[in-house]
Amino acid sequence: MVNKPRKHNKRELMGGDTEALVSAFLAMRDSREMRALLRDLLTESELVEFAKRFRAARSIAKSIHYDVIEEETGLSSRTIARVKKWYKHGKGGYQLAIRRRKK
Repeated sequence: MVNKPRKHNKRELMGGDTEALVSAFLAMRDSREMRALLRDLLTESELVEFAKRFRAARSIAKSIHYDVIEEETGLSSRTIARVKKWYKHGKGGYQLAIRRRKK
């Protein structure tokens, strides 16, 4: 029997622990501090996975085809589709981060 991932309710997603994490991110003064926090918070594999997803979002913003993104990142087409869904219909975080990163 395969365990399905547990859905989180809105209170869990936007609750005190999430707000504390957001505050911690915002408290970092520079990229060195942010890298240190991310490395302490995430495993190496998680950090690489998040970086690949952000690369996929940047590629989606440039209208690069799924096949190219899949080849360059090693992400599955399903993960790329999820990134595209959130890029197009999410809260705007990917688009904002990509836009601000270009400046």
